[in-house]
Amino acid sequence: LVVKRDPCLIIFTTGSTGSPKPALICHENILTQNVTFGVFSMIDAGTIFLNNLPPSHIACTTEVLATTIFMGGTMVVMDFDPKKCFEAIAEHRITHILGIPAMFTMLWRFPDYKTYDRSSLSVAVFGGQQVPRSWVEQLQSMVPNLCTGLGITEASGATTSNCIPCTVDDVMDGIGLCMPYFPLTVREPMNPDGTAGKQKAPGEVGEICFQGPQVFLGYLGDPERTAQTVSKEGVLYTGDLGSYDAKGLHLAGRRKFVMKPKGYQVFPSDVEGHIAQALKGKIGTVAVVGAEHEIFTEGIMAFVEVQKDSVVTAQDVQDACKSISSYSRPSHVEIIPVGALPLTRSAKTDYMALKERAKALLPKLRAEGKWDR
Repeated sequence: LVVKRDPCLIIFTTGSTGSPKPALICHENILTQNVTFGVFSMIDAGTIFLNNLPPSHIACTTEVLATTIFMGGTMVVMDFDPKKCFEAIAEHRITHILGIPAMFTMLWRFPDYKTYDRSSLSVAVFGGQQVPRSWVEQLQSMVPNLCTGLGITEASGATTSNCIPCTVDDVMDGIGLCMPYFPLTVREPMNPDGTAGKQKAPGEVGEICFQGPQVFLGYLGDPERTAQTVSKEGVLYTGDLGSYDAKGLHLAGRRKFVMKPKGYQVFPSDVEGHIAQALKGKIGTVAVVGAEHEIFTEGIMAFVEVQKDSVVTAQDVQDACKSISSYSRPSHVEIIPVGALPLTRSAKTDYMALKERAKALLPKLRAEGKWDR
C-alpha cells in the first residue's frame, strides 16, 4: 500500500550555493505541486507542453512532466536545440514552454526565428534568475501569456506564481503570489533550538520560508543538514532572502551571497539589476560577488558580459553606477564576452565558481593598485 508521504523520487539540488544535495521527494509533494502549478499555468487537456529540460532538474520531472500528465495534457520531449524547438513548436502546435532565461535568450537569438510559425504558443513559464524589463518585453513579443515564480527542489518545484493574464508591469512587480495549500512566510533566521524564527512584517526583508504538503522529506542520509533546512514545526527555510506584500514575492538574493561592504548589507540582484537596466541592449548577463577587501572588509566585483557588436568599458559600468549608493558600487569591473560566465548544471550563474574567480584576481589587482583602496 502506497501512502502520500512515501518517498518516490530523489532529485539533486542545482548546487548554486555548494555541492548538489539529494532531496527526497514524496507523492504528496508532487501531487500538491501538480494541482497548484497546473491551475496557475493554465495546463489542461488541450495543453501541448514542450519539455526540453534535463531530467535531473525538478522543473523537468515534477513541474512539466508530472503536472502535464496529471492535468490530462500532452507532452513533447526532446533535447534543447533552438532550431529543433522551433520546428517542434510548428509541427506539434506547442501551447506551453518552460525554461530558464538563458534558454529563451538562445531561442530569439536564433537566426530567422521569426520566420517559424509560433502562433500556437500561449504560455511561457520562466524562472531561475532575475531579468531586466527589456527581457520580459522580448519574451512577451514571442508568447502572449507569461508565468513566473520561485521554484525550489526541496518543495518539489513551483512555490509561487503570478496570475494569467498579466502585464509586463505585473511580472516586474514580483515573482509570483503565494500558492494555495503552501503558505509563504518571511522570517528571521532559524532559532538555535531548531524552531522557526519570528515572522517578518509585510515588506520587510527576511528569509523566504514555506510550510505545508510540498515540504520535502529531507536530504537523503543527511539528518543534520535537513534539520538546518526544516524547522521542528515543519517550516522550510529556502536560503533565499526577500519580502512579500500585496504585489507578491520580491527576491533579494541568496543569504549566502549577501555582500557587506563598509558594514552595509547589499543584495547582488540590486546591483545587477541596476547595471542591466542602465546598459540594456549592450550587455548580456551581469553578476556581482563580494571579495575580501582590507579597507571595506568586503568589496564588490562585477562581471559584465558585453554583446558581440557592442562596446562597453569598465568605466562605462562604473559611470552607470554613480546613481546608486557609494557602498553598492563595484570596486572592480571585469568585462567578458557573452557566454563567459560560469554556469551550474541547470544553466544558472555559478556564484560559487565566480567567487573563486574573484578571489584569484585579487593578487593581480592588488599588485596593480586596483584593490584595497
